[in-house]
Order: sequence, then C-alpha cells, then structure tokens
Amino acid sequence: MSEMRCLISIVDDDESVRESLPDLLRELGFRVEAFSSAEMFLTSPCVGETSCLVLDVVLPGMSGVDLRTELLRLGFQIPVVYITAQSDPQMRPKCVEQSRVAYLVKPFSDVALETAVLTAMQGH
Repeated sequence: MSEMRCLISIVDDDESVRESLPDLLRELGFRVEAFSSAEMFLTSPCVGETSCLVLDVVLPGMSGVDLRTELLRLGFQIPVVYITAQSDPQMRPKCVEQSRVAYLVKPFSDVALETAVLTAMQGH
C-alpha cells in the first residue's frame, strides 16, 4: 500500500487540532479524516480503512486508550500516535506500550508528527 493513499484518521475533541493537523498530513500526501470523539470514529466507515490513528489521550466519553482497547477487541490492528495536552507521567508508559509508535505532548512540532506517522506507516 502506498503511503500517498493511506488514510490517517484524527480523533481529537479540540476543533483547532481537527482543523490544523489534516492540512499538514494532506501536504505529506495522506488522505485524512477527523473526528471529535472516539464514538464518532468507531461508527464511521473509516475504521476499516485507517492505516494510522492520531489519537488524543483525553476525550469526552470514551478515552483514547479505551478506544485503542476497543479497536483491538474488534480485531483492528491500527497503529496509533497518541497526542495529549496533559502530560501525565503515569499515562505515558501505558500509551507507549500500547501503541509502540509515539506519545506527543501538545504543542508538538510538525516534524515530530511527521516522523511519528511515517514510523507508524512503516509497520502497516
């Protein structure tokens, strides 16, 4: 599968993130869809097409970590790049162990996101 055609899904309740990250990822050649909640992503047809998930750790309703657990339960092995505005030293190891790709604290650089997504795509 070509990186240029891969779908990156973003799940973040922050509207500014849902507006800015897709532009950057599209510049890198990816298709991008953005969702304001884990539940919206889970009920979308994008779940089965997503090659990498850029996922906020703290979301209203189902958390990012809970979404990842549910995706695994449903049989979806989507690589995850976790993003968060709240750097929690206890949450970081759990997220890194779960995604094995990245845990980025907002604000992060475009280069950090690009590196994390490309690393995730190598394994998919």
